[in-house]
Amino acid sequence: MGIQCSTLIPCCVNSQVKASALEALDAVNEDTSETNNWPAFREYTFEQLKNATSGFAVENIVSEHGEKAPNVVYKGKLENQMRIAVKRFNRNAWPDARQFLEEAKSVGQLRNQRLANLLGCCCEGDERLLVTEYMPNETLAKHLFHWETQPMKWAMRLRVVLYIAQALEYCTSKGRALYHDLNAYRILFDEDGNPRLSSFGLMKNSRDGKSYSTNLAFTPPEYLRTGRVTPESVIYSFGTLLLDLLSGKHIPPSHALDLIRDRNLQMLTDSCLEGQFSDDNGTELVRLASRCLQYEPRERPNPKSLVAALAPLQKEMEVPSHVLMGVPHTASFASLSPLGEACSRKDLTAIHEVLENIGYKDDEGVTNELSFHMWTDQMQDTLNYKKKGDVAFRQKDFLLASECYTQFIDVGTMISPTVYARRSLCYLMSDMAQEALNDAMQAQIISPVWHIASYLQSVALAKIGMGNEAQVALKEGTAMEAKRNPK
Repeated sequence: MGIQCSTLIPCCVNSQVKASALEALDAVNEDTSETNNWPAFREYTFEQLKNATSGFAVENIVSEHGEKAPNVVYKGKLENQMRIAVKRFNRNAWPDARQFLEEAKSVGQLRNQRLANLLGCCCEGDERLLVTEYMPNETLAKHLFHWETQPMKWAMRLRVVLYIAQALEYCTSKGRALYHDLNAYRILFDEDGNPRLSSFGLMKNSRDGKSYSTNLAFTPPEYLRTGRVTPESVIYSFGTLLLDLLSGKHIPPSHALDLIRDRNLQMLTDSCLEGQFSDDNGTELVRLASRCLQYEPRERPNPKSLVAALAPLQKEMEVPSHVLMGVPHTASFASLSPLGEACSRKDLTAIHEVLENIGYKDDEGVTNELSFHMWTDQMQDTLNYKKKGDVAFRQKDFLLASECYTQFIDVGTMISPTVYARRSLCYLMSDMAQEALNDAMQAQIISPVWHIASYLQSVALAKIGMGNEAQVALKEGTAMEAKRNPK
C-alpha cells in the first residue's frame, strides 16, 4: 500500500480509539492553558543579570540552549533563587533600543507550558539581553543525535512532536505565527523531562543573522526565493523535525522524500526503534512529514491540524516524561545544591569545581589509627602522594591525579573519603564509569552518610546506563545533604 499524503488520521483507527484520543487531547489542552504560575515580564538592570551569572562567567555558558556565536546564553540564578537563562546579543544585533524593547515585551506576554517562557529583558547602552526560564535537561539535538545512555523512545518522540505542535498552535492563536529557524536545538527539556519550545526563536529577525541556518538543504524553498519567513515556512521546518525524530538523524528533506516515494521506509527509520511501533504508526508520521514538506506553502497543514493528527498517535501517556527520557527528577529539583544540580546533569566540570572548593573538610572526624613506627617511616611519603595528587587535580590533570591518589591509597596508612571521591571524578573524566562507581561506594563505606559519595554514585550509575539506580542514588544524596545542612 502506497503512502497517501491527503489524510491526517489513519483510516484504520476505529471510532473508540479516536474518541479516547480526543479525550487525551482535551486533557493535554487543559494542561497547556495559560496559568498564573509564571512571573510577569519585567525589565532587569544589567547589574542584576551580571550578578545572576557571576559576571557572565565562562563556566555558566550553556550552548545547550540552542544559540550559537556571536550570541551567548548563560545560566544564572536571581536573588530569589529562581534559575534563569540569559541570552546576551552581540552589539550589532539590535541597534534600535526601542524596537528591541517592543519586540521583547510582545513575546514576553506569552505564557504557556509548552514554551521556555520569556521572563524579561535588559536594554542598557549597547547591551541587549533576554531572560527566560532555565531548562536543565538539554536539547532535543543532544538526546536524539548525541545520546549517551539510551536512545530516545518512540513514545517520547511522539510526545515531543505533539507538544511542539501545541506550542506552535498556542503562539499562532496569540498572533505569533512566525518562528525563526525551528530545529532540534530550539527544543529544550525542563526539570520534568517535558519538551519546551525556546522563546528566543519568536523574536523577529535582527541583524545577528538570517532566520535560517546556512545549510540550504533544510531551508524552506520559499525562503530561498524571497528571504522572508512565513507561517507556512515554520510548518516546513516542523516537517524536518518529524524526519529527525523518525530517523534519529538530520536527513535532508529532498533525500527523505525520495525514500518515501520509493516506499523505502526502513532506510528512513531509526534502527534503535525496532519493535517499538507498528507500520501504521510509522506510516502516519511519514505521511504527515510529507504534507509539511510540500513545495507549495498553501498545501501544508496548519498547527491546529498538526495537533489533531498527532494526538491519536500518542503512546504511554500515563508515563511521566522524565521516566521515558531517563533523566533525573526530584520534586525539589529547583532547590538542589550546586553539587546536586551538577550531578543531576552529569556536569563533570561543575562537579570538579565544587569538590575543589570543598577541599578536605569532610574528612574531619575520620579516624586514622597509626602506630608511631608507621607515622615516622611512611607518613611523609603518603602525604606527598596526596599533595601531588591535589596539585594535579587542581590543574585538571586527571590522569596524573588518579595515579597519585592510587599511590596514596595503596600505601594504606591513611583513609580518606575525599581522596576516593576525587579519584572517582578522575575516573569519570576518563570514561571509566565502573571504576568511578567502585570509588564512590568505597567513600560511602568510610563515611556512610556522606552525600557526596551518593551523588558521585548517581553520576557513575547514569554513565553505566543504570538510569533508575542513578535516580535513587541522587535522591539519597539529596536527603543526606538536607539532614546535614538543614535550612
